[in-house]
Amino acid sequence: MTKVLTDARSIRIKGRSFLAVMLSPDLPFDDWLVRLDDLAARSAGFFLGRPVVLDVTDLPIDRKQLKELISELAARNVSIMGIEGGRPSVLGPGMPPALKGGKPISDFDLPNQEATAAAPEAAPVQAESRPTLQSIVIHEPVRSGQSVIFPEGDVTIIGSVASGSEIVAGGSVHIYGTLRGRVMAGSLGNASARIFCRKLEAELVAIDGIYKTAEDMAPELHGHSVQLWLEGDAIRAEKLI
Repeated sequence: MTKVLTDARSIRIKGRSFLAVMLSPDLPFDDWLVRLDDLAARSAGFFLGRPVVLDVTDLPIDRKQLKELISELAARNVSIMGIEGGRPSVLGPGMPPALKGGKPISDFDLPNQEATAAAPEAAPVQAESRPTLQSIVIHEPVRSGQSVIFPEGDVTIIGSVASGSEIVAGGSVHIYGTLRGRVMAGSLGNASARIFCRKLEAELVAIDGIYKTAEDMAPELHGHSVQLWLEGDAIRAEKLI
């Protein structure tokens, strides 16, 4: 019997771009997971609700090892949305899909020239911009639970960044207030990016993937105007006069 479809309603399918965190584990996984646990312990909620892509490019692992790693991450509330660089032999049913073609910059002509931080109850949103724009200015404090994400360039905050909030910038970050939350500058591989704040009380700072938590920061910097930069594989900091 042939069934004739008469309902004219269509299924809406759209493309959309999202910013995800890339995790690039190294062997042995046990040691790498210890370092991951250390980061999670010192920056509570860092991975909570955040899309994560697992990069296993050039790792000499089999399907069993990959499944065990994904299971270990799931036990830590790290949900893997996709796998990049995985050979077909290590992927299979029941695993996150293979991803490829990820780009470190935006390919889209986005309409707004100024970022809007997400409301505390909403999911983090990517600041929208035109590709020619190299910086944005947020004219208000960033409250707990909010995210400002701007991979195209520098971010300037006229106000404070509260605990539990975050700023992610492709370039440098300037905060004309107290930094209590998390700031990630040079998020797309810009090792020359810097972080400037009027008063340092940060939960976590990172430049080009190298991070430092509150416990790692020199006590004499706490509460002072500070600039931070990357030197080799270490974050350096000094007071601003």
